[in-house]
Amino acid sequence: MKIKPVWTAEEAAALVQSNDTLFIGGFVGSGAPEALNKALEQRFLQTGQPKDLCIYFAAGQGNRDGSQSDHFAHAGMVRRVIGGHYNMIPKLGAMILDGQVEGYNLPQGTLSQLLRDTAGGRPGLLTHVGLGTFVDPRVEGGKLNDRTTEDLVRLVEVDGKEELFYRTIPIDICFLRGSYADAAGNVTMEREVGTWEITAAAQATHNNGGIVIVQVEKIVQTGTLDPRLVQIPRIYVDGIVVAAPQDHEQCLGQTFEPAMTGAVRIPVADIAPAPLSAKKIIGRRAAMELTEGAVVNLGIGIPEQISLVANEEGIGDEMVLTVEAGPIGGVPQGGSRFGGSINAECILDQHSQFDFYDGGGLDLAFLGLAEADQQGNINVSKFGGRLAGCGGFINITQNARTVIFCGTFTAGGLQIATGDGALHIVQEGSAKKFVPKVEQITFSGPYAAKKGQRVLYITERAVFELKTDGLYLTEVAPGMDIQTQVLEQMEFTPKIDEVKMMDERIFREEKMGLKK
Repeated sequence: MKIKPVWTAEEAAALVQSNDTLFIGGFVGSGAPEALNKALEQRFLQTGQPKDLCIYFAAGQGNRDGSQSDHFAHAGMVRRVIGGHYNMIPKLGAMILDGQVEGYNLPQGTLSQLLRDTAGGRPGLLTHVGLGTFVDPRVEGGKLNDRTTEDLVRLVEVDGKEELFYRTIPIDICFLRGSYADAAGNVTMEREVGTWEITAAAQATHNNGGIVIVQVEKIVQTGTLDPRLVQIPRIYVDGIVVAAPQDHEQCLGQTFEPAMTGAVRIPVADIAPAPLSAKKIIGRRAAMELTEGAVVNLGIGIPEQISLVANEEGIGDEMVLTVEAGPIGGVPQGGSRFGGSINAECILDQHSQFDFYDGGGLDLAFLGLAEADQQGNINVSKFGGRLAGCGGFINITQNARTVIFCGTFTAGGLQIATGDGALHIVQEGSAKKFVPKVEQITFSGPYAAKKGQRVLYITERAVFELKTDGLYLTEVAPGMDIQTQVLEQMEFTPKIDEVKMMDERIFREEKMGLKK
């Protein structure tokens, strides 16, 4: 059996040519092929080569510290970026907003699924995901600046229904990462927190005549790997790079956690409760929407509080928490560990998880809230001169039976006091989040209302519900004055029918007793 070449990271980086489309694996802070990313950056800084790359990735990448795709945020190095989420790579995001490079933001799940179509030689992906949002070509077509002109998304009609057609993206070279490789080039991922779209990316690159490079922790003897654990077979692989430990962290800036791989299970009682704060208040009210047996998705940010609250209240095992990266069951993690779960029951490929989501498999989805408007539209992707990106937000929110958006009522310095059964505003946030029209439509309220989705908007002081004729104020926190602390902190007047008081247990230090 032929032995695969083992390259240094520098030798592998030398294979990237100017104008190549480079696919980079990884999910937020996990699965980062950092040895390869660093080597390519150093090559460009020293030689000015390669130039005008197209950087392509599905999930968000990095840790806001210059890692992952931010290694390529240099003038002349990149021509185009196609990605699902940009919040963790602010340097590259700033270059896009400044018009230095072409930029596309497309739904994360769709990009991961698109890799399978690319691998299979199909022209593209047909889906309803993105209709009515900024990805819809009637709105922005996923384009992030005036420099970006090529249409990657097209509106089509199939059997009388509107659909979006996403073109496949041929890949010239890919940087992927696994745990172990044998000498023949078979690669496993048992020490990673997920498998993501790693197999499809390798297939898509190989079938396009491209170069597949995989960074691993260690090379072992051929024939010693369990074939059921091999995610990238040797027939796709062109070369292996063995990384130093500091360039191969399980999650950026984190120690290795075997409970995120399924190697061990740890008592969830060891997870400390979060302190009572505005974020926990939101998490508590949102947790009251959980139902026994429900299949749930939790987004990044404030929605992460919901799993902590559910665990603290002893109801974490009464529903199934899922993460778009692939884990089903267990306790979803946050920060650079977002995408992984402690004590997961199953870890799917990312595109398989999104197949389930897109088909309506989720009972409940809890996502963030950066801006909301009077039509119920939500923006979490682009605001205030900052490019965050949609990530899996569009796939999830368009297809869950019930969608709950979670966020503070105002932003920029909000301070509260609580613990006595009521909410007190110590300092109001400087930025209002409820605006007449959102800067970018990441979630379409009219599209959701037309579909009959149940949609709630939960903040620390008020709850809103989307109905066919607009956004209704339905609940207010005890201690709040509706006029001065709710309505006057909005830039439009919501519809009001009946307003209830939020449960005072939400605003007390002790457990709420949700298990009862």
